[in-house]
Amino acid sequence: MVMKNEERRMKNAKGNAFVCRWRAGVQFFILHSSFFILFLLASCSYPRPDLTGKHLSQQAIDSLQCLYQHHYTSGTNLQATTDSILLECLPVKGSYELLRRGDRVVVAEVAIHPADSIDSVWVKLAHSQDTQGWLRETEMMRKFVPVDSVSQAIHLFSHTHAQYFLIVLAAFTAVWLFRLALRKKTPLVFLDDIDSLYPMLLCLLMAFCATLYESMQMFAPDTWQHFYFNPTLSPLHVPPVLAFFLAGLWLFIVVLLAAIDDSFRQLSFTTAVVYLLGLAACCIFCYVLFMFTTRIYIGYLLLAGMSWLFARRAWQSLSTPHYRCGRCGCKLLRKGICPRCGAVNE
Repeated sequence: MVMKNEERRMKNAKGNAFVCRWRAGVQFFILHSSFFILFLLASCSYPRPDLTGKHLSQQAIDSLQCLYQHHYTSGTNLQATTDSILLECLPVKGSYELLRRGDRVVVAEVAIHPADSIDSVWVKLAHSQDTQGWLRETEMMRKFVPVDSVSQAIHLFSHTHAQYFLIVLAAFTAVWLFRLALRKKTPLVFLDDIDSLYPMLLCLLMAFCATLYESMQMFAPDTWQHFYFNPTLSPLHVPPVLAFFLAGLWLFIVVLLAAIDDSFRQLSFTTAVVYLLGLAACCIFCYVLFMFTTRIYIGYLLLAGMSWLFARRAWQSLSTPHYRCGRCGCKLLRKGICPRCGAVNE
């Protein structure tokens, strides 16, 4: 009876210690995650241009202030994305200029009309010397896109039905690949994965970039709007949250090449192609899932859970033997002298 009570006390003590460690880990993660998010959100905007002490013309000062406030300035090139757009030929009332989809214009002037209850900011757009007119800024944002290729790619995936097409494509691809994997035992990401960390890291990077993108949309829309009109592929000289986003995209490309190389090295050509299709479907699913769940704040918890799964998989990968002795076949964690037969493996 005494032994049973002692064993019961030991089990309770171990259980209490585990619960305390688990609670401490959760508190540590929440505390540091909060500090990290606050750091990103506290410095997520572009700095206001310092115009004091600089010998600039009034036109240049107005242009810089317009760039900071509206994220575009005189000379910004735009392209129409709707079928027909009417530009008002102010100050002549009832006179309009017609633009069609694909027409390119340049921002000629920005004016403020406080009496306008709909939108006080009006923009003068010029298609040619004879075709010019005014449009409200809100309408310009909806009906025009910057001509830069990066801006047009952002518009394609953010303001069109491409997201829903990706959802349907990923769903059909995932179902088809799952049935194929069950029938032919083809490896799939997260289910019967290959011996590589790159595919899972690729999905994690996609989830990370999607979470950051949606976070900027919710908490720092001006930062994203400025990047939309003035895109750059360099993570330098941009706010930290945008720098993390761009660095994640570049790292995604590097890891993608490594995942493709590992897939073709470990699998046959046909199996590797099927596996990479499944990886693409998984990345699309992560993009859509984290973009929608971040809006209701669940995406942050999912990202933390996915990061924990990757860390666990990485730890298991480090402790799993990847080599075999060339003489006796003993599993080795690293190259060198075999502990069983003493052979040198290089």
